[in-house]
Amino acid sequence: LLQIVEEYVKHENALSPSRPIYIIGDSFGGCLAISVAVCNPEIDLVLTLVNPATSSAKASLQAVLPLLEAVAANLPFIHPHLLKYSMGNPLNMAMVSLENSLSPQETLQEFSNKLTSMLPLVSELGDIIQMGTLVWKLKLLKSGANYANSQLHMVQAEVLLLASGIENLPPSGEADRLVKSLKNCKVRYFRNRGDRLLMEDGFNLLTVIKGVKMYRRGRQWDCVNDFLSPTLSEFNRTFGEDFKLFHQLLSPAMLSTTQNGKIVHGLDGVPDKGPVLFVGYHQLLAMEWAALIEGFLREKKTVIRTGAHQVFFAGNYETLRQELSLFDFVSMYGAVPVSPINTYKLFERNEFVLLYPGGVREALHRKGEAYKLFWPDQPEFVRMAARFGVTVVPFGCVGEDDFVEIVLDYNDQKNIPYLKDAIKSFNEDFKGLIRDTVKGDDGNQVLHLPAVLPKVPGRLYFLFGKPIEMKGMDNVLTDRKKANEVYLQIESEVENVVSYLKRKRKEDPYRSITRRALYHATQDPSTQVPTFEP
Repeated sequence: LLQIVEEYVKHENALSPSRPIYIIGDSFGGCLAISVAVCNPEIDLVLTLVNPATSSAKASLQAVLPLLEAVAANLPFIHPHLLKYSMGNPLNMAMVSLENSLSPQETLQEFSNKLTSMLPLVSELGDIIQMGTLVWKLKLLKSGANYANSQLHMVQAEVLLLASGIENLPPSGEADRLVKSLKNCKVRYFRNRGDRLLMEDGFNLLTVIKGVKMYRRGRQWDCVNDFLSPTLSEFNRTFGEDFKLFHQLLSPAMLSTTQNGKIVHGLDGVPDKGPVLFVGYHQLLAMEWAALIEGFLREKKTVIRTGAHQVFFAGNYETLRQELSLFDFVSMYGAVPVSPINTYKLFERNEFVLLYPGGVREALHRKGEAYKLFWPDQPEFVRMAARFGVTVVPFGCVGEDDFVEIVLDYNDQKNIPYLKDAIKSFNEDFKGLIRDTVKGDDGNQVLHLPAVLPKVPGRLYFLFGKPIEMKGMDNVLTDRKKANEVYLQIESEVENVVSYLKRKRKEDPYRSITRRALYHATQDPSTQVPTFEP
């Protein structure tokens, strides 16, 4: 088996030597994938180990192997654990191909039919899995696991370990052992999934690989060029399930400004083609970001590539039992580490780019600083926008003060000994990566988590200002004074937009969540809740 897989891997590598080869190993396949990686360290491999059988030597059936060897080889054998291992969880498997458009009654009938169709497989297993086959398979598992375990320290490949929770696979402590033994390993833990993870309804392997930043086309991951747009099923899962309640609470209202200065509902005033640079205010805890991404995907059918803080891309904070997280979501929806180089690449690709000049300082602001801009005195993004003829769209967003109230900010936390030391230690890894040239409070982007108290939810409001065409502004490239004037114009426009929204939201009859709930009770749940007239 190892020789067969090796030959295929070498063949693929010869065809595309500059591209990585992905090997998905489920159960025993995980042991085989590890062995292939050890024998071929010069080939760029990315391993995905799905509940690998590296601990199979300790399984209950292995303990009775000597007894099983003494039994007649042609004796049929059905063991409950073996049945589930061979077929997977019948309930989850029956749900895989159910159509979402079916009524509850039709869904139940279809589910029953699929489950019933699996029953003949149980009797047929008696003819397929005989004692000799079982003994051979147990010996294969034992030898494969022993070899893989002895070579873990030699694996040079990137490794993604997927562990299920329902069946405790790999067994307790095994995933932790593998992560510590492998040099370059990430783990994602699926608490509510069974041992047949790849066969279960709702599980998408590509989504996981994209989220952990392991999908790449070359030797190194390129956050700009290796990005794959989210699929319709990923979008529906994210915003129709995972973030559905969050969206209902925020109920974002989006407005935009056309070229003639008219404010309209929706995003009609936003350009349809890139490159476009959106520059705006970052709300507390970045609560507006997911709503903004969703809004553009729904209405403009485009992904906004966000310039995000390095903390979302550092691998130092992987935990041993980490499930899919906000960090994975940020990568999956196109965010890149904020830097001039990445912005340059995005403009070259005519992308829609989102930039928060205030960065962490705005998103983690202190008490009494809501809607205050903390922009540096460096108009570099203006020059780059002029170089590529980018359309700049200033925007503002309000609503954070209708959702939460800060009770413990950085000024409070830095005076608490334990918290002060923890914050300092956490921020050491990012020293010099963000705004190391900006002095004073604007550059004080300390990562911490403000303690907040929730309020009765209000509403989130966006307004995208009049687009500013940078094409033809060649004087901005050489005249620093002119560049600074454009920069201050954009900053002033963002402040004006925020002031406008703070004033106009008082006219919104549906600012209260109670009024919105009553509206949804009498209308189609998918209907957009109205807001104030511009």
